[in-house]
Amino acid sequence: MTRRPCAVYATGIICAHLLIVGIALIVAQVFPTLIQNRLKKEVTLTEGSRVFESWKNPPAPIYMQYFFFNVTNPDDFVSGGKATVEQVGPYTYREYRPRENVSFVDNGTKVSAFTPKSFVFLPEQSVGDPEVDLVTTINIPALAVMNKVKGSFWMGTMVSMWMKSINVGIFMTRPVEEILWGFKDPLLTSMHKMKPEVEEYFGLMYKKNGTSAGEFVLHTGEENYMDYAKIHTWKGEREISWWASNESNMINGTDGSGFHPLVAKDEQLYVFTPDLCRSIYMKFVKDVEIKGIPAYRFAPPRDVLASQEENPANAGFCVPPGQCLGTGVLDVSMCRKGAPVVVSFPHFYHGEDKYINGVAGLSPNQEDHETFLDINPTLGIPIRASKRAQINILVNRISGFPITKKLTETIFPIVYVNETVVIDDASAAKMKKLLLMVMLVSNFPLLIVGLGSLLLIVFIILIIKSRQKKTTAKEETSYSQVNDKPDDDCLDQHKNGSYIAMSPVEGEKC
Repeated sequence: MTRRPCAVYATGIICAHLLIVGIALIVAQVFPTLIQNRLKKEVTLTEGSRVFESWKNPPAPIYMQYFFFNVTNPDDFVSGGKATVEQVGPYTYREYRPRENVSFVDNGTKVSAFTPKSFVFLPEQSVGDPEVDLVTTINIPALAVMNKVKGSFWMGTMVSMWMKSINVGIFMTRPVEEILWGFKDPLLTSMHKMKPEVEEYFGLMYKKNGTSAGEFVLHTGEENYMDYAKIHTWKGEREISWWASNESNMINGTDGSGFHPLVAKDEQLYVFTPDLCRSIYMKFVKDVEIKGIPAYRFAPPRDVLASQEENPANAGFCVPPGQCLGTGVLDVSMCRKGAPVVVSFPHFYHGEDKYINGVAGLSPNQEDHETFLDINPTLGIPIRASKRAQINILVNRISGFPITKKLTETIFPIVYVNETVVIDDASAAKMKKLLLMVMLVSNFPLLIVGLGSLLLIVFIILIIKSRQKKTTAKEETSYSQVNDKPDDDCLDQHKNGSYIAMSPVEGEKC
């Protein structure tokens, strides 16, 4: 056998082995299973894991933007008309949230930590100076006090007299800095003299700069990768107690900073946030790409804040039972010390028209007002996120306070926040390398099949060429010229008589 046929047959044998092995590995899902098992072990909140250090000290910058609703016609609203607001903002702050007092519990299957948040103002990303810019908005301390004492005739009368004597009304005009971080309120100061437990200061973010929301105990994911970063307890409790049903009081999901690896599109991702006093869920919206990293976008659907008529599962969020607001808003007064606070998405996005049209100047849209998480499905790590929420105050007539007698019941927008984060370039580069390695290992059987297919093509070409050469050789043999004239020497020998060859060779010559 010549070298060429050997090469042909060797190519065929190698090709067959590669195809058989590659197809067998694809069918058996060996490499994807191996890489998935590896990810389940690597993506855990344990010392030395790939995600632990970035979980403790998030490298990506987090920004908090505040957009205020400045009231341009307060007198008209007090007289019974519709208020008109104009959006003012953003006032942007860089947010820092390292995890502190990190410790492992329950044999390392859970980790506890505090997450103090601190904020630093960024003038270059803001519309003005919060210490100078004035905003006219609802006087939240006044409404909170009026709602607190409305059941007592004597206290209501006394508070009403105090408000009139110190010229406190339904609206207040103050610098952004004071509304956010706190000021000494005259009405609260008067109340403090009678009830020392009443705080004299008020601010939407009062005492929230440099403080944490309490201790979180999270699952590390070692026992079950699906439990990665899920909240086990908050402030030592497995559930909250503000709502009317056990289901509504459940603390579900993570704190939003991470999710289990291998996220599927058909999942509902739960997030618990103390700011909303509840857990919410998000559903898949679309595929996106951030800095070359593929991600799934998840966002809360309309059902999350739907009325109990639209979504009966939300009946537990009606407190007292049966007294619910409409779609798009949530009364959280029970977890705000009785203050008539209502939360929603910005500009009442996903809300009923009666809330959007209750105040002039609102225009909800998905691009600016939707909360979303862009999560890499392989690792379960958020690549980009935007948490958007609006703080509103329920304004209505309060018995015993003549100043409110002409008010039209309105859920009044005060401010909305936009908390955003995008993965930093260094972390993005590391993640892309890791995802490339995962892809190559997972698709290794396809590479084997591809190589086998390439060799199959080469084998077929070699076979065809080999057969063509054999055919050409036969044709050359069949059509070669034959000389019919005998050799002259042989003729001369036959003429002289009989001829006996002296040897076989000599005989063959004639």
